Amino acid sequence: MVALKGDGVPKIVLITGVSKGLGRALALEMAKKGHTIIGCARSQDRISSLQAELSQHDQNPNHLLVAADVRSDSDIEGLARVVIETRGVPDIIGTINKNNKIWEVPAEEFETIIDTNIKGIANMLRHFLPLMVEKKQGIIVNMSSGWGRSVAAEVAPYCASKWAIEGLTRSVAKELPVGMAIVALNPGAVNTDMLASCFGSSASLYQTPESWAPNAASMILNLTAEDNGAALNV
Repeated sequence: MVALKGDGVPKIVLITGVSKGLGRALALEMAKKGHTIIGCARSQDRISSLQAELSQHDQNPNHLLVAADVRSDSDIEGLARVVIETRGVPDIIGTINKNNKIWEVPAEEFETIIDTNIKGIANMLRHFLPLMVEKKQGIIVNMSSGWGRSVAAEVAPYCASKWAIEGLTRSVAKELPVGMAIVALNPGAVNTDMLASCFGSSASLYQTPESWAPNAASMILNLTAEDNGAALNV
């Protein structure tokens, strides 16, 4: 999920899952466009690596990267305290089960998918939406999937989580004040670890996160309150 604060440029962009894949590529692209990045991920080592890369190419002193787990309500509450006065709320999160029939997916693996893809977004909304609603501004983009609108065999937990995000997004859209928007965004097929776990070597036939990020960033930055409740595709 990505959320942007304010109407002008540069914007403040808070992205979860910035340690790899789409989150990392989007953070670097948004920074390249002159926006301030607030990011979080579970891995401190990967957070430090991204911080070093941002520092190498961008002298913006306002970027802030924090080790936090979206599955933990207390972690996100702490993150909200850090950014409460000046930051907005974006979130890109994603995890996928190994291809398997639902009855063969271990309980712990299923819970990880649900906790990250559904509860993680709920935690972000719980702690950041009140700040945005108070100012009646901001756009939230929940990262969905084509499998949030269709289905495939052996990825039932992932499909279930993304169908949930589509429903959550449409419901929350009806709760927001005029001037705000929340959308569900299907990024399309991108060669990430998640895609490789499903498609194997065929994942290399699809675009990289780095080639995906420019179009995705431009699309996100051009969203308005009129897009509230929309199900969109990059």
